[in-house]
Amino acid sequence: MIKEIIVVEGKSDTVAIKRAVEADTIETNGSAIGEDVLRRIALANERRGIIIFTDPDHAGERIRKIVARHAPGCKHAFLPQEKALYKGDIGIENASPEAIRTALSELRTESVDEAGEVSFEDLMEAGLIVHPDASNRRLIIGKLLGIGYANGKQFFKRCTSFQITKTEFIAAYRKMEEQLEGEIR
Repeated sequence: MIKEIIVVEGKSDTVAIKRAVEADTIETNGSAIGEDVLRRIALANERRGIIIFTDPDHAGERIRKIVARHAPGCKHAFLPQEKALYKGDIGIENASPEAIRTALSELRTESVDEAGEVSFEDLMEAGLIVHPDASNRRLIIGKLLGIGYANGKQFFKRCTSFQITKTEFIAAYRKMEEQLEGEIR
């Protein structure tokens, strides 16, 4: 049984989570998160802790931000889009139990003080910002770091709030470069 309560978007996500692990969930009912739900999430975070596990799409990111604002120090699980895709639909409900367990085993904890070591300049030098292939590069390195895909500004914020160290960042950067080299060959 997972100690924390997993915050998901809807009932189908709860069913998928329960197929994969024994856990309690709170459903946000999509992006129209009501104050009652936010209060339950805040209480759950105080008492047991929460894991935010939303769909890897724009709406899921919006929900993740709203919930994280109401639950400082919460944990995050990220699922790559290709693991959540079925017939053009992206969602946690489409993921295999194994993919869900993997995402839950690679949790990231958001730092309340947002201290981190990776600088904005590091992202520029790594070609993650202001680069013709920046979006694809962020997609790859986001998977490697376990923080998911995000635009440049949000990616930097994630590196900071999840306290990605320079060592972690450099290791992921090297793997990304190897992967990109392999694609060119």
